[in-house]
Amino acid sequence: MSIFSLITGRRGPSGFGSASTAEDVTQDVDASHLTVIVTGGASGIGEETARVLALRGAHVVIAARNTEAAQATKSRILGTRPSARVEVLKLDLCSMRSIRAFAEAFLAMGLPLNILINNAGVMFCPFQLSEDGFETQFATNHLGHFLLTNLLLEKMKATAKETGIEGRIVNLSSIAHLNTYPGGILFEEINERSRYSDKKAYGQSKLANILHASELSRRLQEEGANITVNSVHPGLIMTNLMRHSVVLMRAIQAVTYLMWKNVPQGAATTCYVALHPALKGVTGKYFLDCNETKPSALARDETMARKLWEFSEKLVQSAP
Repeated sequence: MSIFSLITGRRGPSGFGSASTAEDVTQDVDASHLTVIVTGGASGIGEETARVLALRGAHVVIAARNTEAAQATKSRILGTRPSARVEVLKLDLCSMRSIRAFAEAFLAMGLPLNILINNAGVMFCPFQLSEDGFETQFATNHLGHFLLTNLLLEKMKATAKETGIEGRIVNLSSIAHLNTYPGGILFEEINERSRYSDKKAYGQSKLANILHASELSRRLQEEGANITVNSVHPGLIMTNLMRHSVVLMRAIQAVTYLMWKNVPQGAATTCYVALHPALKGVTGKYFLDCNETKPSALARDETMARKLWEFSEKLVQSAP
């Protein structure tokens, strides 16, 4: 998709474009037979994703660090659709302990799991380490979702096998994956304060989201599992994610205002990849404005994807 298409909203091969909303891309889709987890579903793109999935009939589990905000989101959804099925569970992706507790709580509910949307994230944070000792943006945006996905994967496989319905995993990445450290991932210096750049660390974590999706897709295809894994760039949207750099982002927005989306447009690509029947069997791809596109060369590096998987496994296992 070109800059011209982004600015004008011209539709791509999928029939949708940058001006399409989450409701547009899921029109006439019946999701009443699906159970979905949306991480970070309490605000912004995550809230709109949860709302539209519930509107289409899906049983939505909002996974959020701030459960009060998530309950408020649930109330808003029920206010417009009283029959909606919405649950709230606490999840702090910066804490391995919280991720494991969430997975245990969800599995104890006895629900199937058709779709996992790894949406939550942090952006441009000052340098800090998680409670497990990992750089916060890498820990939250990638490592937390890596562990969560692995903990829920057997449930997704079982659901797909028992129902015959394709499972789908969607990783929210960003065009910011282009702005990462030299070489892509600082495997040997992931927690090094002296190398830290809040912008490049964010780009690194978004690159990791694409590589994670690619490698997981490869593994599931090799196994023959009926689950697809894709990554998406939602677009430029002013949300709470930008709270660490509001002044900078407002300045950028003033100059590039034609390229920015509203929240319903920002949630469109996620909902399209999660629900649209045209993407049945499509896996290991990267989507922008509801159309498949190529990510960076680093994001297509299969060797780096395998290395990141092994690296992430070691970090998760090393956590207290």
